[in-house]
Amino acid sequence: MEEKYREKLEQAADLIKKSQKAIAFTGAGISTPSGIPDFRSPGGLWSKYDPFRVASVQALDSNPVMVWQFLMETTALLDSSQPNPAHLALAELEKQQQLLGVITQNIDNLHQRAGSEMVVEYHGNFQRFYCRDCQAGVSVDAVRNLTSESIPLLCPNCQGLVRPDVVFFGECIPQGAQMQSRHLLENADLIIIAGTSGEVSPANSLPNQVKMNQGTVIEINLGPTAYGPITDIRFDASVEMILPALSEFVLV
Repeated sequence: MEEKYREKLEQAADLIKKSQKAIAFTGAGISTPSGIPDFRSPGGLWSKYDPFRVASVQALDSNPVMVWQFLMETTALLDSSQPNPAHLALAELEKQQQLLGVITQNIDNLHQRAGSEMVVEYHGNFQRFYCRDCQAGVSVDAVRNLTSESIPLLCPNCQGLVRPDVVFFGECIPQGAQMQSRHLLENADLIIIAGTSGEVSPANSLPNQVKMNQGTVIEINLGPTAYGPITDIRFDASVEMILPALSEFVLV
């Protein structure tokens, strides 16, 4: 593999080493090697569930049991996953001060588990739950201990409905995530796009901000994406193969 991509890896690594404020932008493709299928892909959760019936505020109001069946299955899926070499490579680049941080569309907490510290959770995090009424936090362990007979989960304080701290369909991106991502993007001089084809709005527009600021765009994705027009170096390959190799070239 390394020989096939050696020239591109050397070029990309040189750009990263010369950059002052490199960041990464990740999507579902960085977590599929960890056993988490893209929700939109064949075999993904949206092939089993209608997202608007299980992942919207309206669904939580009208059919909380169905929503919580989906939440229990998703929690079990994420619990069974582990960070893969792509996550670990980004964490190592940050540790060695070659990467400012990661903006991720993923809700799986794998970047944090791999050791990344500056992670902007654009769509939230499935390890956090809270009461919709009183806003009290609820431990993910309470979710893990649920059975089909004990859903939906209700707040122990006020008996309000509990929900995950993620962006449901139809909801806005949290203001905190917008501000954090804006801060990283406006200062970035290089962005690594990894495992996202650019289909989900408004997240798909974020890399364009780096390009508009004359920054460099490195893309690692299998197959065509929306980022062709702005990409400077592109690897049409899997992230779990390219990112570790790229990290080695940067840190050599």
